[in-house]
Amino acid sequence: MALLCAAFVATGCSDRVKKLGERIEQLADQWEPVEEVEEPVEIEEEEPEPVVQDGAFDDFFYSYMADQEFRRQRTKFPLPYYRYDDPLKLEEEEWGGESLFTPDENYTVIFDKEDDLELSTDSLNSVQFEWITLENLEVEKLYFERIEGIWTLEAVNVRALEEGDNADFVQFYQKFATDSLYQQQHVKNPLTYITVDPDNDFSILESFIDVEQWPAFRPEIPMERLSNINYGQQNDNSSVEKILKLVNPVGGYFNLLYFRKHRGSWQLYRYEDTSV
Repeated sequence: MALLCAAFVATGCSDRVKKLGERIEQLADQWEPVEEVEEPVEIEEEEPEPVVQDGAFDDFFYSYMADQEFRRQRTKFPLPYYRYDDPLKLEEEEWGGESLFTPDENYTVIFDKEDDLELSTDSLNSVQFEWITLENLEVEKLYFERIEGIWTLEAVNVRALEEGDNADFVQFYQKFATDSLYQQQHVKNPLTYITVDPDNDFSILESFIDVEQWPAFRPEIPMERLSNINYGQQNDNSSVEKILKLVNPVGGYFNLLYFRKHRGSWQLYRYEDTSV
């Protein structure tokens, strides 16, 4: 009887094991591998580099004068170009802008009064630069605009010198610059001379020089063309005072020539030299 029970138990266990094996095989057939899902990698977007905005016009203008490639980048094309009211549209290859400037060339600014020398140019968004050719008294005016902080040449206008272009003073200067005898005759004697103390950069010396000494102290002045930058100063052709600011873009200094109309004729009466 005991043997019969044992046999029965053995037989039952065997059946259960067999059924369990079959069940495992069924589950194995139904199992599908689960693909591993990679978590998305967050890519940080690079912030665009901020556009560097231009500052004061004078700083931009030096780069515009000195760098031909920069000059073309900052010129609007096709460029509106008016020559004696003849409207043109110049493409980049047609514009002779490379001949307008010489990086080491002094340029000038004309003022009517000393207070205008202190005009702030930082907030300006529109400036006109003029080249005045002395031989034929022709004016080439360049119109610059600062749009979204970037200075660009927007248009050019070429025409004859007009009364509002300091015509009376320019005609005088034409002879003053090219005729040494005429120049000496139109320098006040003695001439007020102001300069930096060579022993102390923060001290100013004021003295007088005789007209015969003027050639030794005279700065290099433009002889072929004058320039003028309109910062907002009022230039009046009837003014009896003119201040010629002579800027050296390479050296970073400027000189001031003060002229006054005396008995109907222009005369240099004061000279400030900051180049020492």
